[in-house]
Formats: sequence, C-alpha cells, structure tokens
Amino acid sequence: MSDPPQILTSLCNRNSKHTHTKQKNKKMLLCKPSLLTLPQLRTSTSTPRNPKRSLSIITTNSTTPTQRRRTMSAFEARISLVFALASQASSLSQRLLVDTATEVVKYVSPKRFESRTLEEALMAVPDLETVNFKVLSRGDLYEIREVEPYFVAETTMPGRTGFDFNGASQSFNVLAGYLFGKNTTKETMEMTTPVFTRKTQSDGEKMEMTTPVITKRLEDQDKWQMSFVMPSKYGANLPLPKDSSVTIREVPRKIIAVVAFSGFVTDEEVKQRESKLREALKNDAQFQIKEGGSVEIAQYNPPFTLPFQRRNEIALEVEKKEK
Repeated sequence: MSDPPQILTSLCNRNSKHTHTKQKNKKMLLCKPSLLTLPQLRTSTSTPRNPKRSLSIITTNSTTPTQRRRTMSAFEARISLVFALASQASSLSQRLLVDTATEVVKYVSPKRFESRTLEEALMAVPDLETVNFKVLSRGDLYEIREVEPYFVAETTMPGRTGFDFNGASQSFNVLAGYLFGKNTTKETMEMTTPVFTRKTQSDGEKMEMTTPVITKRLEDQDKWQMSFVMPSKYGANLPLPKDSSVTIREVPRKIIAVVAFSGFVTDEEVKQRESKLREALKNDAQFQIKEGGSVEIAQYNPPFTLPFQRRNEIALEVEKKEK
C-alpha cells in the first residue's frame, strides 16, 4: 500500500495536468473559428484572384455615379437652353407674324377715295396715315382741296428727270433709311402715304447791268425732289437725319387742284397731264394757279400694285381769285 502522501501528490499532479490540458483546449477553441462562422469569414475576407481588375471595377463603380450626375447636369442645361431659345424664337416669330399680317392687311384691304369715274373706282390706296385735307369743290376734270400743314423728309433726286428708275430708287432708299432708323434717335417710324415728287425751280441768276436787271433761269438748276410724309404724332419733334442729303421741312396750309390717274408715272405722262390741268384751271371762276407754283406728283401705292389699281395724283397749288 502506497504511502498516503504520495497518493495525494500523484492525484494533484494528474489534476493539474488535466486542468492544464482543459485550459489549453479552451484556448485553442477560443482562437480557432467555429465551423458555422468559417464560410462567412472566408467570404468576407477572401482575396480576389485579380486584385487590379477588382480594384478597377470598384474604382469605376465608385466614380460612375458622379460622372453620370455631371453629364446629366450638362445635358439638362443644354436642353433648357434649347427650350429657352426655341421659346424666344417662337415668341419673336409670332410678333413678326402679327406685324407682317397687320402690314399686309393695310395693303390687302385698302381704303378708297370718292371716285368720279370708273378709273378712279378701281384705284386702291393702302390703309396708311396720309395728309389731312378738305374737298372745297369737285368738277369733272379736277377737284380743289385745302390741305392741312404737315412735315416731310425730303431729298434731291439725281438727274434732271423725276421718274428715272435708278434715281427714284436711290432717293426712295435714302428716305426709307431715315424713316426706319437712320436718324439721331435710331427710331423706326411708321410708313405713310403718299410719296411726293415735285419739281423745284431756281430763282435764277441776277446779273446787275446798267438797265434793266435781267433774270435768267439756269435749266441745270431745275431739280426734282422726293419727300415722305412724316407721321403726325411727332409734329415738329422729329429725329434729325444722319444723312446730310435728307432735310426736314414743314409744308404750310395750302390749296391745290388735283387730278387722279392710274398706271405707272412717267415724265411724259406728267407733262401731258400738267398741261391739261393748267388749261382747265384757266376756266375756273373761283381759283387760279398760284404764281411760282410748281407741279407735284403723289404716288400712293407700293411697286407691286397692279397698274389699274394704282392711284397717282398730279397737283398744282392754286389761290382764290380776287373779286
């Protein structure tokens, strides 16, 4: 039989070894991952086969939303700009369409003067502002009008004839330029009617001699002038022309004898009708041709008007006869 102290010592050694083994196993269990969590840990900690490729994918995925947001923002800005421009263009087109339609109506639906003949009945005048006048008398050949004062912009026409196409076109463009903005205020004014063309005669050159004083007319100083009637709303406060060849003038109240005719105006036509009017006025009991008065032609229609619808007038300034 063993000695009790030895038995106790042996038992203690066994217990200590068993305890040590238990603690060692417990530590190993604590350090070793469980089988339940191992796949999860492998999945979460697994390293990709191609790190560069995965990195590029991650980088691309991380930057794509930002780039996409920037691209969409620029795209939306372009779309907004396009819609804004389209809206402005549409608004401008509508305004231009309305303005054009308004102007077309003035020519398509013209106003007509009181007519004495079939020729005058066919004539049409655009519905534009014109000079104000009152008919004093009307005969078979002409009518007498009292015209109220008005302002004109006028220019001297090149050449010695008043109805040369090139000269007339050049003068018309000069006056139209003033009317449509070539002035000190850059203001666009409304078109009026008619366009006047008149012949201005020089007072002549006076040469002092012993006796008498001779006055001779220099034919090369006879000029034709074209003038536009100015809108009445401006009165005397018209903008000044930038072109020195354009002058502003007030036409005073006057009385005129008028004959209307259709077709295109020519110098020969003017000569014939002026001669007939002068001859007819010789027999007028109330009015006579004013001394120094010159012939004036009024044209009411744009160039595209048909000849039989065109209204032209030839006028001579007259005055009442003394009793």
